Amino acid sequence: MPVLDYIHKALLAGLGVQESVKELVDELIKKGELSESQGVVLIKEWTDKVERSGENIGKNFSDLISKTLEKMKVPTRDEVEELHNKVRALSARINKHEESAHSKD
Repeated sequence: MPVLDYIHKALLAGLGVQESVKELVDELIKKGELSESQGVVLIKEWTDKVERSGENIGKNFSDLISKTLEKMKVPTRDEVEELHNKVRALSARINKHEESAHSKD
């Protein structure tokens, strides 16, 4: 299963958990164990934590991909662009020398 499928399933599970937390808070409010304002605060705190966790997962995933590509010796976009510029400059120099050689003939 591709990595993106795992991430997708994890996000969907997170959404299911979020709904379960909301239901639990609603139930506690109905039982009088939480006030509505406490429930709102609790859900907000939980949502903030989930968002931070999601951001951390995304950052960790990006770091993992970067490190994997680095270990595989896959060049970065900047490195490819630098090589492209060097090839272009060398091609221009070769063309210039060829033109110069043809004009001497």
